[in-house]
Amino acid sequence: MLDDRVVRVKVTGDYACFTRPDLKVERMTYPCMTPSAARGVLDSILWKPEFQWYVRRIIVLNPVRFMSIKRNEINSKQGRNPIVVEEKRAQRNSVLLRNVAYIIEASIYMNNATDKRMYEKYVGMTEKREGLFPRRVKKGQCWRRPYLGTREFSAEFMSPEGNEQPIQETIPIGSMLFDIFYDNAGKPQPLFFEAVIRDGVLNCEVPENDQMIRSSHMRPPLGSEVSSAIYEFNRQEEEAV
Repeated sequence: MLDDRVVRVKVTGDYACFTRPDLKVERMTYPCMTPSAARGVLDSILWKPEFQWYVRRIIVLNPVRFMSIKRNEINSKQGRNPIVVEEKRAQRNSVLLRNVAYIIEASIYMNNATDKRMYEKYVGMTEKREGLFPRRVKKGQCWRRPYLGTREFSAEFMSPEGNEQPIQETIPIGSMLFDIFYDNAGKPQPLFFEAVIRDGVLNCEVPENDQMIRSSHMRPPLGSEVSSAIYEFNRQEEEAV
């Protein structure tokens, strides 16, 4: 069941690169954050096996500005054998975004939720019963450092101040990667949607979002060792809060 409450988090960074998969050799960024990148930021702040994030909107706060840099990369994928960087190094151009700022609006989806009160623990917004996610955002807590497309472009996150305004631009993007869908057999399938930034807002409530809810890679099987370890870790963290 999808919760109707919407949480908001502001994300900023000096640089970002949301790589277009159709341009492989040299990286070229989309003009704004992708839904999968937004979900990655939310998962970095709070991830639980019993729910998953449903990204509703991405609000673009700063004008879209591109820049080009040259980066050292390697020509081979990491495998069992170590890579000698000096032999495989290659310099490639990358087209990045600079000075970015977004507000991510999202809700949580719980497959086995039977009562709306089950969501209070995570996204409660009342002063006396504030959920885990709002508290973690205010304290700057995260499982891992959020990043903007690639790990070298780390992100700062905070609660929105309330006076932020989206850019007054309409930018047609065309086909954008929404996320990677995994079927019950674990086979990956990329999902694309027709994206348009309208008056500074990218709407993510599209059919592909509903399909991602059925993706099998979001949570480990109940009763597995991984699930048990995650449950114990979460229990200890909640006791410490």
